[in-house]
Amino acid sequence: MEGGALTTLSPIRHSSSFPRHVNKWNLKKLKIYCSGFSPEAFLKLSRRRLLSEFGALGAVISYTNPARSAPLQEAKDPDVIRYQKLSNGVKLQDILEGEGPAACEGDFVEVNYVCRRSNGYFVHSTVDQFTGESRPVVLPLDEKEIIRGLKDVLIGMKVGGKRRALIPPEVGYINENLKPIPDEFGPRRSLLSHAKETLVFEVQLLKVLH
Repeated sequence: MEGGALTTLSPIRHSSSFPRHVNKWNLKKLKIYCSGFSPEAFLKLSRRRLLSEFGALGAVISYTNPARSAPLQEAKDPDVIRYQKLSNGVKLQDILEGEGPAACEGDFVEVNYVCRRSNGYFVHSTVDQFTGESRPVVLPLDEKEIIRGLKDVLIGMKVGGKRRALIPPEVGYINENLKPIPDEFGPRRSLLSHAKETLVFEVQLLKVLH
């Protein structure tokens, strides 16, 4: 998601006269209502009359303070984390920059990861959701052994870094033997049942093993 700068309001032109639909009679009545308007009197007003009087009130407010009535242009959050789109369709974000050695193609890396569906539902993780205990996995940066999308995410990462990536199925689990894959039957079956979906991986690089 690209971050954008805050846009400014359009210039407002001031007029030297009241709008046509605001006449002296309405202004006089508004003054009376605003100075001595009781709840009982308010309840006795008809719906039609309320709309008429408050319509006039809105016109006066927009005349006396045009900035209040001017439409705001859309403003985008300038602090949104930018994402990078790779040529294979993977979108990734650097959540945390690492400071250790960088991973290169052909290396073995030790990582922790969380895998979710694109709607946010949990699929699998090397970190226990309840105890926080982690069981890192060692992955070869070789697309014959690891899903290509994750390999491309890990290459260039530095130890200690963390990235989040959307991995389309074309560079995901195109066969059931590609890593990372859980050893347990249940989690393995759950992961492979979503192999044709875009998956979200949040991965942290712990070690680079040459």
